Amino acid sequence: MYRIVFICHGNICRSPMAEFVLKDMVKKLGISEDFFIESRATSTEEIGNPVHRGTVRKLSEFGISTIGKTAVQLRKADYEKYDFLICMDTANVRNTMRIIGSDKEEKVSKLLSFAGEGGDIADPWYTGNFDETYDDVLRGCKGLLRKLGYSE
Repeated sequence: MYRIVFICHGNICRSPMAEFVLKDMVKKLGISEDFFIESRATSTEEIGNPVHRGTVRKLSEFGISTIGKTAVQLRKADYEKYDFLICMDTANVRNTMRIIGSDKEEKVSKLLSFAGEGGDIADPWYTGNFDETYDDVLRGCKGLLRKLGYSE
């Protein structure tokens, strides 16, 4: 089983988008039992808050629900819990490292690295562009599945 956690600043926009996009993809492929997928925040400011309405609206276009998800903070112990700690941007990587201490097993990466790209996924909290964020998240999730040996 692959244990994956997606990480962004507040866990209300990008990381829950990636969590629920990947959950939807593996469900449609009939491989849900091979995955444990969650998301976390590096900050505390949104803890307990629901997924941002822009993410909810964008995912609903594809029949993807985020009902029941609230923001949760990443903890040092999560490093042992997950096989992949996948961040949305460089600042998230830096803050994840501050929380976990070290990455001896090289579990920490950026989502777009799975799509062969080095860039960051823009935060729609600031850009307002949930379409662009969704497109980037989808590319990254597809690349992750390819890396793990699955195809659509």
